[in-house]
Amino acid sequence: MKDGLRKPGVLQAFLSEPNPQEIAETLVAFANTDGGVLVIGMDAEGRAVGVDPAEVEDALRQALLRCRPPVPSRWEQGEADGRTIVLLYVSRSPELHSLDDGRVLIRRGAENRPLEGREIQQLAATKSVGEYELELVPGATRADLNEEIIREYLSKREARQRRPVAGTLEELLIEMGALSPDGQPTVAGILLFGKHPQRFLPHSGLVFVKYSGITPHGEGGLPGYARREEISGPLARIIEQAWKVVWDEMQIGAVVRGLEREERPEYPPFAVREAIVNAVCHRDYRLRGRRIEIRKFADRLEVSSPGGLPGHITLDNIVDEHYSRNPRIVSGLFYWGYIEELGLGIDRMIEEMIRAGHPPPKFIAQPYSFTVILYNRQEHAPLRTGAPPMNERQLKALQYIREHGRITNREYQQLCPGVSPETLRLDLADLVHRGILLKIGEKRGTYYILK
Repeated sequence: MKDGLRKPGVLQAFLSEPNPQEIAETLVAFANTDGGVLVIGMDAEGRAVGVDPAEVEDALRQALLRCRPPVPSRWEQGEADGRTIVLLYVSRSPELHSLDDGRVLIRRGAENRPLEGREIQQLAATKSVGEYELELVPGATRADLNEEIIREYLSKREARQRRPVAGTLEELLIEMGALSPDGQPTVAGILLFGKHPQRFLPHSGLVFVKYSGITPHGEGGLPGYARREEISGPLARIIEQAWKVVWDEMQIGAVVRGLEREERPEYPPFAVREAIVNAVCHRDYRLRGRRIEIRKFADRLEVSSPGGLPGHITLDNIVDEHYSRNPRIVSGLFYWGYIEELGLGIDRMIEEMIRAGHPPPKFIAQPYSFTVILYNRQEHAPLRTGAPPMNERQLKALQYIREHGRITNREYQQLCPGVSPETLRLDLADLVHRGILLKIGEKRGTYYILK
């Protein structure tokens, strides 16, 4: 295991000792979210401390007795810095798992977080749907997978994890869910590696439309679009081509700082790429008859994907929580390099828009679609390069102001329970100092608006 991988996160956790309770909690959290690997014998900083495999096996037996139902897993012995470690692999489960004390946990960043009543109901409803991405594709055979695309994926994956991929190619494709155990392509396999995925899944492409104005309508009732592109192929190619088309249509402005001229695109590149990648990763591929749509208007960019929010995710917790409808597709694109760090995309998208002086993204969640809208208008001067990042609380405050027009200290405290009033006051003062918020009124009558 290399140093570049020694960082806990959504898909990886460390335990220095084989504690049965902590193992059980992590098993349940991984199974209820996107799966992951638990490394036992490594401390929280990623330093190998070593472990006795026999003790791990005993602790694992005790941990499984605390999971309801038991969580399927497999483990292997490894070595790091000359010390023995154990890697415990857990896949995302189609079942809802809890601990013997009734708690239902999910993985949030590098932590295991218990869910509350309504969140548990939402997660259970999603689990009952099953895992469409593992279903076999009728009529598809191993020959329908593109060997060049597979080799490209392997190369990117080995570079990202900084070690060779273990096992044969067929074993890897089966392990990642691209092939069934008997070698038949799955939905995930065709979408990631298919020669012609839309032959089997016609709705899996993307449509880009550029409109001349701020509405879809032109003069005399005619369509108001100036360009329309249909993009197909495996998911990696769809992301690449969609980004290229949007970038080609993006206006580039400039600001002069001292003697230097700095170019500024119409939208922050990261925010656009993240919106496209999220749409491709998280759309509901069971829904037929509609593709992902990117609509570019004079004042905004809309990225809409079929399927509502997955699992326990809501508009209220979308910044904090992480849950994938298609964990194997997400994992594949993560190793491919299209996802920088799992679970951090939405909050960075918000921050990049605010840093560029634009409004925060607008999210529209409906039962059968999810839309991200990026506006190109300037609400304040762009923040200087190198300015410290905003924290999650500040991003929540900005999203709240976007939806309600303003925020008071009391409303901010309700938004961030458990945080001291002084910390929250400093958060808002920092946003005022950056030139993002404007403070209105004094004492009890104080509230904040976007500057």
